[in-house]
Amino acid sequence: MTLRNALTASFLMAAPAIALAHGDVAPQPMDTDALPDVGEEWLIENPYRDQGEDVWETAIEIGDSGYNQNCARCHGLGVVSGGLAPDLRYLEAEEFGDEWYMERFRTGYTQNGITKMPGFGDLLGQKAAWAIRTYIETRPDDGALDDATPRLKEIRDELQAMSASGGGDIGALQTELAEIAESVETGSGAPIADSVAWRAANLIAGDAPDFAKAAEVLTIGLSAAQ
Repeated sequence: MTLRNALTASFLMAAPAIALAHGDVAPQPMDTDALPDVGEEWLIENPYRDQGEDVWETAIEIGDSGYNQNCARCHGLGVVSGGLAPDLRYLEAEEFGDEWYMERFRTGYTQNGITKMPGFGDLLGQKAAWAIRTYIETRPDDGALDDATPRLKEIRDELQAMSASGGGDIGALQTELAEIAESVETGSGAPIADSVAWRAANLIAGDAPDFAKAAEVLTIGLSAAQ
């Protein structure tokens, strides 16, 4: 059975519970103005995947917020399913999973005249859809940070100290975080994971490193992984 078929099967089994979980909760609007327009015709492949690093990172940021406001109720915070609905981290990366994802996002799922999952296409729009897809696709696999967790906790403490003192070897920490980030595997098979190591590395890169925010990202992310 392919991952796509497995997701479909698990969706069908979980559908009655999903319908109850959605209830009358209204979809939360997403601000997608920072993303490039994609036209009116619905696409079947993620347009934000290959438009450069800035667009890709913006899509992840917007998708993170949009997913956790609109999708986490059923599919789990951070795309980690608690068993109520399919774990979308394992939907195939790139175009192999795009078409299936977009069909479900746009039209939802109805069985015997009963809506098991609402469609979000008309409510949130295509830019929001692909931002959420970008976020989902880049989520780390289960246990992907286990080996690096002890060191990441040490780095978090170093970053907290640097936030207070303003000193320290920024370049070495940024390089180490980037190396850890490169080793993290996604559930989908996408080449780069949106891990706490990757986010922390980006926060201390450049001319205005944010040590406090990077330490916070590691604290929250590592706590959630426990």
